[in-house]
This record gives sequence, C-alpha cells and structure tokens, in this order.
Amino acid sequence: MDGNRVKHSDNSQGDDGGIGCCGCILMGISYVLVALFFPFSLCMTIKIVQEYERAVIFRLGRVLPGGAKGPGMFFILPCLDEFKKVDLRTVSYDVPPQEILTKDSVTVAVDAVIYSRIFDPTMSVCNVENADSSTRLLAATTLRNVLGTKNMSEILTDRDSIAAQMQHILDESTDPWGIKVERVEIKDVRLPVQLQRAMAAEAEAAREARAKVLAAEGEQRASRALKEAADIMAQSPAAIQLRYLQTLNSIAAERNSTIVFPLPMDLLKGFAK
Repeated sequence: MDGNRVKHSDNSQGDDGGIGCCGCILMGISYVLVALFFPFSLCMTIKIVQEYERAVIFRLGRVLPGGAKGPGMFFILPCLDEFKKVDLRTVSYDVPPQEILTKDSVTVAVDAVIYSRIFDPTMSVCNVENADSSTRLLAATTLRNVLGTKNMSEILTDRDSIAAQMQHILDESTDPWGIKVERVEIKDVRLPVQLQRAMAAEAEAAREARAKVLAAEGEQRASRALKEAADIMAQSPAAIQLRYLQTLNSIAAERNSTIVFPLPMDLLKGFAK
C-alpha cells in the first residue's frame, strides 16, 4: 500500500508542465514588482508554516514541482502563487449515531470515532474537495454497511473485529485522497427499550435457573454426607449417645422455655421385642 501511495504522489506532482509564454511574462513582471517594492514586498512573498503543517503551492493553477513546502519559511510570487496549508496531525471524527438494521432484523443505534491523518498533502488538496468532510461521510456509510451484515450478538461481543474491518475498508478507500486511517473505535451500541427489557428478563431467568441447579447440587451433596454420617453412627452406639448429648447441649444453650427430652433409642428396644 505504501508503494501505491508514493506512486500516486509522484503522478500528482509530476504533471507540472511548462507555464507557457504568458506565464513567463507574468513571472518576470512579478519579479520586477518584488524588486521595485523591496523590502516591503517581503511581507507578501515570505510565508511560514509550522512543524506539523505543509503548504501546497499553486503557480498559475499548477502545483509546483517538489511537493509541499515546509516546515519553516518559503517564498511565493505575488499575484501568481496561491497556497493551501495542510495539517498533518492525527485528527478524530465523531461518527453520528446511525440507525442500523442488523442481519437478524434488530434496529440498533451505533456511533463510532475515527482517527486519521494526512500522509500526502498534495493528494489531499488535489484529489478531493474537502478531505475532512469526505472522510466523515465515508465513515458513516461504511459503519452502516459493515454492521448491516452482522448479528446483534456479534455487534455486542466482536467490537474489535468490526473496528478492524472498518479500518481496513476506510484505509483503502481514503488512500487516493492521501489520508491514512489509523484507528476505528465503536463507542456505543444502543438497543431499543423493549429489547433491553427482554434481554434483562432472559438474563434474570438464566441466573435463577443456575441458582436452582446449584441449590439442588448442594442438597444432593448434603444428603450424601448425611447418609455417610448415619452409616458411621449406626456402627457405633456410643457415637449415637454422644450425638444425643450434643443435641441436648445445643437445646439448653438456646434458653428455651420448653425443653423436649427425646427418649433414648435403647429404651425402645425392649418394647420393640
């Protein structure tokens, strides 16, 4: 892709031909005017651009060879040259919320943010009228097109893959404009109120089902432990007596007004016979 970008840039800068006889005459007159009104003419001929800026100079409607100028100081000829400043810093675009119909027929509102920068000032000025507005409109259209092929569950869970797919599409589309899309982020996905309530009810039902399963498993484990303890105590009458005394002790500790003393199982054996 970088090779294509260099190729586009060279083509846009290499189309500068001769300015013709009239152009040469006008250029000579411009130099004469600069010399006559020196040093006042310096205010019109000297321009400065910042470190993060570049200047694309047009002389009689043609881009000067050598590409954009800057950073620093450069000279222009009055009445012949026009220049446009281009900011090379990374800028962010907020994509307005888009009403999107997903693949499973659910309407969602999605907004995103795009981070991009200009890597070729000449292409961004000559190949597109307004690079910022065009990139913003293209991002909104790409967001609708990409999310229209996804299910609602994919939009909620696979934001990273969707952002990477959007970045790839936008980067290829804005390459002829001299713009590099560095990053795409999905900011928010807003669902309809009815769908939110349905999802909340579904999640609550799933939690209740899991709670019931856990309670049943706990009861099963407790019953197994109780059966094992009963089998062990059945093998030792002394253990049963100790358990009986322990129960009496716990009942007495509760300060109840009425205490029920259960009959020992040994007293009932005679009546059973």
